Amino acid sequence: MKKSVRSWLWKSVLLTLIVSSSILGVSAQMKFEAGISIGPSNFLGDLGGRVGKGQTFIKDNNFGLTRIMPGIFASVAPNEIINFRLMFNFGKLEGADSIIKGKGGWEEARRARNQHFKSSLLELFVGAEFYPTAIFEEDPTDLYRKLRPYGIIGIGLFHFNPKAEYITPNGRHEWVELKPLRTEGQGMSNHPDRKEYNLTQVNVPMGLGVKYFVNEKFNVSFEILHRVTFTDYIDDVSTKYIDSQDFYDYFGAGSATADIARQMANKAAYANGGNYRTSYEPGKKRGNPGQNDSYYSTTLKFGFRIGDPNRSYLRGTRCPVVRF
Repeated sequence: MKKSVRSWLWKSVLLTLIVSSSILGVSAQMKFEAGISIGPSNFLGDLGGRVGKGQTFIKDNNFGLTRIMPGIFASVAPNEIINFRLMFNFGKLEGADSIIKGKGGWEEARRARNQHFKSSLLELFVGAEFYPTAIFEEDPTDLYRKLRPYGIIGIGLFHFNPKAEYITPNGRHEWVELKPLRTEGQGMSNHPDRKEYNLTQVNVPMGLGVKYFVNEKFNVSFEILHRVTFTDYIDDVSTKYIDSQDFYDYFGAGSATADIARQMANKAAYANGGNYRTSYEPGKKRGNPGQNDSYYSTTLKFGFRIGDPNRSYLRGTRCPVVRF
C-alpha cells in the first residue's frame, strides 16, 4: 500500500474517533444493538468476468461463483441519526476464467488464460451508519414500524489465502496455497519490482441499506456493501508472466515446489490442447495491475436493540403505519 494512502486511512480513522467521542460525550441516552447477518458475496478481480474487456464492479460479476457470507455485529447509537457498528464476517471468495462464456471478443484471452482460485475470508471492520430521514422525523425515538434508509462507510481488515487446484504427475487433483509459490516472481531477486503481498490487508467498506423496525426492539435491514481494497493479489493474479526457469533458480533444480509453481503460474496449456500460446509467454500480460481486486455482499441483517428505558416495548394502542 502506498504511504500516502495509508496516511489518509489513518487520518480518516482518527477523525472518526474524534467525532464519535464528541457525539458520545453529549449523548444522554445511548442505544445498543447486536445481531446477525447473512447473504451472498461475490469477488471482483482479474479472474472470470463477462463478454468484452474486463471491467470493475457489476459488469464482470459471475453469479455462478456466489458464496454465502455470514456475520455478527454490535453497534451503538448516540442518537437516531448516526450509528457506529463493529462487524465480523467470514466466508469464501472464488474466481475462475473457465466460467467465461466466450463469444469471440476480448473475453477469449481471459478464458484461454484458464486461471482460477478460491480463498477463505475473515473480515473485521468498524463503520458509521447515517440515517438522513431521522432529521425530519417528528419523534425520532419512536421506532415502531418505521422505515429508514441509510448509508454506511468504514474501515477494516480482512484476511485471505488464495489456493488453486494442482494436477499431480499421476493425475490427482490437490488444492495448494499460491502465495508461497511466488507465481509472478514476488520476492525473487531477479524481479525486484514485485514485492511479496500480505495476506492481511486494509479495506474500506461502503454501501447503502434500508432498515425496518418491526417493533422498538427488533429490526431487519437489507444492505449492499462494497469493499474497496488496496491489493491486486486476492486472486494471486496481477501483472506479467515470468520465465519457468525462474522457479527452478529460486526453489532449486528438480524441486517439486518449482514444478507446482510452474503449473500454477501458467495454466493456459490446460485450455489449449496442452500447448502454450505465445500470448502467455514470459513478459506477456497475466493480469491488470491498474485495477485492485474488490468484493461485495448483499446482506440481510437482523438486529436487536438492547435497552431503551424511556420507551415502551410495543406502544400497544397505536395504529401501526409505515413512515419515515
